[in-house]
Amino acid sequence: MGVKGFVEGGVASIVAGCSTHPLDLIKVRMQLQGETHVPNPAVQTLRPALAFHTTTTSSAIHMPPPSASAAVRVGPVATGIRIFQTEGVAALFSGVSATVLRQTLYSTTRMGLYDILKQKWTDKETKNMPLPRKIAAGLISGGIGAVVGNPADVAMVRMQADGRLPLSQRRNYTSVIDAITRMTKQEGVTSLWRGSSLTVNRAMLVTASQLASYDQIKEMILENGLMKDGLGTHVAASFSAGFVAAVASNPVDVIKTRVMNMKVEPGQKPPYAGALDCAIKTVKAEGPMALYKGFIPTISRQGPFTVVLFVTLEQVRKLLKDF
Repeated sequence: MGVKGFVEGGVASIVAGCSTHPLDLIKVRMQLQGETHVPNPAVQTLRPALAFHTTTTSSAIHMPPPSASAAVRVGPVATGIRIFQTEGVAALFSGVSATVLRQTLYSTTRMGLYDILKQKWTDKETKNMPLPRKIAAGLISGGIGAVVGNPADVAMVRMQADGRLPLSQRRNYTSVIDAITRMTKQEGVTSLWRGSSLTVNRAMLVTASQLASYDQIKEMILENGLMKDGLGTHVAASFSAGFVAAVASNPVDVIKTRVMNMKVEPGQKPPYAGALDCAIKTVKAEGPMALYKGFIPTISRQGPFTVVLFVTLEQVRKLLKDF
């Protein structure tokens, strides 16, 4: 039964991760908007044909870059269109190999462990697990899963963010294996766990809020007779769980993205000394609401991701019920 939970959770997570990858990429790009140490922000927003056109007199190219506070915030739709126009449709799936590895390591681990704890902690008489136990199971399984999957998480963030950098500064990882190999050689093995404390915190919040709220909401729907146990119940419970997870995790996710994506040059001071330093600098430069940057694409991604995750999970459970 323990192995079965890992298989079910792994398959559902990979399907959900791949199907919502473009939304996750847009979220990452939006979370990185406004960073003060990103070079040539004005040029980065131009199409390549314009960025290297030196004879034009357009003020859009020769204006000094706006300050972080005055920079124009680009919404999710405009961000997606810009990526498509400047980098091509394939860019929307940048880092998808890292997503597959991340879901294989992180989500398979957290879903499997949660299933094991759920079986152990479920009341034998009522067949239900109290909410505090669900939250505790989510915190434990999410934290362990995050430690296992952090290298793939770092690679995924970097591959998703690469297209926003000037051509000369892009890392140009060809795959998640290439990313992990080069990070290890160029920055040391410890770089694979950069931002791991944030990853663990985020994963604990997401797993506790996502899995616990899904089970709790599903039980409430069934107990009150609002719907029968079927697709409608699964969609309603999973979308609600996705919203709860997005609200709880977005601030940590913004800081995690920036710490993982920062480029550390040998002999130079890194842009952020750590998670707390990143949070302070972000709030000072961009205001408290910067911690909710990318929230719309986060919920736009977290909602569908959670729906696909749990709907797929329920179907896989039906297929494997006799095993």
